[in-house]
Amino acid sequence: MLQASPGAGKTTRVPLALLDEPWLEGRRIVMLEPRRLAARAAARRMAASRNESVGLTVGFRVRGEARVSAQTRVEVVTEGILTRMLHRDAALEGIGLVIFDEFHERSLNADLGLALSLESQAVLRPDLRVLVMSATLEGERVANLLGGPPVIKSDGRTFPVDVRYRPRRADQRLEAAVVSVVRRALADDPGSLLVFLPGGAEIHETARRLGAGTLPVGVSVLPLFGALSPDAQDAAIAPPRPGERKVVLATSIAQTSLTIEGVNVVIDSGLARVSSFSPRSGMSRLHTVRVSRASADQRCGRAGRTAPGVCYRLWPPEEQLGLLERDRPEILDADLTPLALDLALAGIVDAGTLRWLDMPPVAALAHARALLRQLGAVDVRDRITAHGREMARLGTHPRLAHMIVRGRELGMAASACVIAALLEERNLVRGVASERDPDLRARVALVESDSAHASDHVDRDVLRRVREQSRAWRRQLEVSRAERAKESDCGVLLSLAFPDRVAALRVDSTDRYLLAGGAGAIIAKGSSSLVGEPFLSVAELDGARPHARILLAAPLDRVDLERIFSELVVVEELVTWSAASESITAVRRERLGAIVLRERNIERPDDELVAQALLDEIGRGGSLALRWSADATRIRERLAFAHRHLATWPDVSDEVLLLSAREWLLPHLRGIRRRQQLDELDLGSLLLARLDWQQRANFDAFAPTHVEVPSGSRIRIDYSDPAAPVLPVRLQELFGLDTTPMIGAGAVPLTLHLLSPAYRPVQITRDLAGFWRGSYFDVRKELRGRYPKHEWPEDPIGATPTKRAKRRPAP
Repeated sequence: MLQASPGAGKTTRVPLALLDEPWLEGRRIVMLEPRRLAARAAARRMAASRNESVGLTVGFRVRGEARVSAQTRVEVVTEGILTRMLHRDAALEGIGLVIFDEFHERSLNADLGLALSLESQAVLRPDLRVLVMSATLEGERVANLLGGPPVIKSDGRTFPVDVRYRPRRADQRLEAAVVSVVRRALADDPGSLLVFLPGGAEIHETARRLGAGTLPVGVSVLPLFGALSPDAQDAAIAPPRPGERKVVLATSIAQTSLTIEGVNVVIDSGLARVSSFSPRSGMSRLHTVRVSRASADQRCGRAGRTAPGVCYRLWPPEEQLGLLERDRPEILDADLTPLALDLALAGIVDAGTLRWLDMPPVAALAHARALLRQLGAVDVRDRITAHGREMARLGTHPRLAHMIVRGRELGMAASACVIAALLEERNLVRGVASERDPDLRARVALVESDSAHASDHVDRDVLRRVREQSRAWRRQLEVSRAERAKESDCGVLLSLAFPDRVAALRVDSTDRYLLAGGAGAIIAKGSSSLVGEPFLSVAELDGARPHARILLAAPLDRVDLERIFSELVVVEELVTWSAASESITAVRRERLGAIVLRERNIERPDDELVAQALLDEIGRGGSLALRWSADATRIRERLAFAHRHLATWPDVSDEVLLLSAREWLLPHLRGIRRRQQLDELDLGSLLLARLDWQQRANFDAFAPTHVEVPSGSRIRIDYSDPAAPVLPVRLQELFGLDTTPMIGAGAVPLTLHLLSPAYRPVQITRDLAGFWRGSYFDVRKELRGRYPKHEWPEDPIGATPTKRAKRRPAP
């Protein structure tokens, strides 16, 4: 592990210094750089230091370009290249050392490449050496991951940098603030300028504003970002001619790995553009964020690489401490579908078996594998399929690779190559995203047009790269040069890449759509010929809620949709309860994800489905809640009493009845279609049917419905409180009874609600004998005054019970 200070310039010295080590004899060094520009530049600097041209001792290999030979000993590659090398040869035979440069950038490919390299070292190549180099990463943490190798720290040769804070006003556009500081620096400070901006749009606008004014003689403005051609990038990093100065407007691409000769001034906007992935929407979006302190230090160090310098920061000094310490690793926020495909290709089903600096998030990885299964790249066990291997050979996102492979099978290979190249790039058409026509067909037409490069609305760099990449895939697939991309293929091909984003026009709408994945989307009225199309294949949305704006799409014919996704169309019978009609409704539905393709009523739905629908609605407790009759309620209350006092009796609480409804209720729901039929069910009998024969025989004795009192009346027991059943009885009907009536096999005394002749309560007791001996006499005194025609004997136990009033004899 080599940890160097920002600006130490170790990249081009370490590999060459190791070439003569005995353990490297006959083997190559592979050094990873995070970007193509950095890889080419590092290879050129190392070759120049040996007075050689690139491709001899030192070469490079990036996507679409390679400069290597049989005598190459140091091969500088971009990070994705190493992953493909490991897929071809997991043992990395012929390679003695893998160097991960600028590892603090923590790209997804760098994390994966390191994890796979360590796995190769542990299982196949114990002699393989791994070196991680970084200026700002936590060295000890990486060293622990590597198994505890030494951490070598190097301060390198750096020059002092004067940091000056020039915060922009809240109402000031970023580009205006940058232009102001650029002009001041050109007047006050010597040397060329390196200006950090978040993206290409800000770079173009800043260049326009600088060009609109008067710059000093001999000052040129040059952009530097990943989308430029190699020649344009090389021009930006080349040293200025004697007597001239440069203003290089760059993204984070110039933050590390590059030394731009002559730069003594850095102007840092403090912003960067990063991609983050949302598993909810299945989309990655670019966001402009504040840089971390580590990134700000890296940028500042660019001013002190070759001489003392100056760094202007466009934020106040008090905000410096509020910056995040370092950037979040890409693996925590990125779309993990490419990583999931790489793991499957390496035969790794459990990502936890590899050594990671940060584990891939479980939810994001699961989402990625689900998409791969949908694309047919892996099987149900997440093992790579033949189709997945073919996808991986194309070196692009699995969605686009699947589209290209399937497009070739459908005779649409040329169109698939063009569309994939378009989708890999930022937008071909300049302008605000929300104002551009979202119709992909127009972009395909521009790529195939001989005059597109002359249009002011077309980004020529993007057009060039799209055509180059499209040609590369055509060669790989052996597609004839004469075959041209067709606009009519766009809908089918997009649907292959984004099956979850097939969209159907909502009923009674011309601009609102439902995506197969269940989300809503909207297309701006009047902005495109796509408005009102019944079906769309959507490639890009802005991620807004509840209706994301459609930014790129193509029309999709229903016939093509059903042909392409015939295996994914689900046919189902849906039986539901309608609260409005209080009856069952049943339809046969064909759907693709959330999109309903066809639906018709079913006259005679399956009884099992009907019963289940009724049971589900009952369980929700809505309009179809069970209505218990008085008799059924009494049976249920008696059973609740029995269960309360003897657990072997069934529990009839709401919770348990709902949980067990499949056993006791579901069989009796077959054939029911309307509310009235449900209400006619004898729920009490259904509960009694749950008893075994012995419980059924003992039920009336254990929990009797009535008690016969001394007067001969049969009085109903109230079981509404299962803990204390109540017997409401007029006091006179209990004369002559000296014990409280018992139920529950003689274990539970009834709670007596003793009533007056007018059935008004006068006393509550569970101890009748105690009542006769005590408080009866106070009650008797009151009742004699209120009911003089009734007998109120002094000895109630010896008195005759009665239901009627008796005239008292004359004195």
